[in-house]
Amino acid sequence: MNDFNQCPICGSKKIQNVNNRKWTCPDCDLELYNNVASAVGLVICDKEGKVLFERRAKEPRKGFLAFPGGFVDPDESAEEACFRECKEEIGVEPVKIKYIASFPNTYEFKGITYKTCDLFFEAVLPENAELKAQETEVLGFEHRYVRTKEELEELPLAFESARKTLNLWMNRK
Repeated sequence: MNDFNQCPICGSKKIQNVNNRKWTCPDCDLELYNNVASAVGLVICDKEGKVLFERRAKEPRKGFLAFPGGFVDPDESAEEACFRECKEEIGVEPVKIKYIASFPNTYEFKGITYKTCDLFFEAVLPENAELKAQETEVLGFEHRYVRTKEELEELPLAFESARKTLNLWMNRK
């Protein structure tokens, strides 16, 4: 549970956690909200039908598989974040993207729990695109078939929202 021992504005020890999403301070009238963050993920297939995964280079879930993607920046749309994150993490900007679905997610980082709304898009890369991993984010790439429930369940995915997306995406194919 995220909590404060004192008000980040006035230092009062009377800060109150109202509902794990809002904190108030009776001494300075602070109202602090921990709102849901937006994140994007891109489902990318090669010509053989294998899905592109990144192996995460950092916590949370370092070493696990994930889609290219990340948090939406302030003043950025989800679609803009897709193009930016893909270019940053794999070195290639998609030719086009198409919305798949969104799922809630929990992102634990350095002892703080962040609730996210993960928006997933199917992406098409330029023909003959060469992938280049962003070293701080990506250990490497894996292309895997995900055609059956068994293949889906065997994947060491970093986030449950990605598993739900793949399940939905497979059922639409």
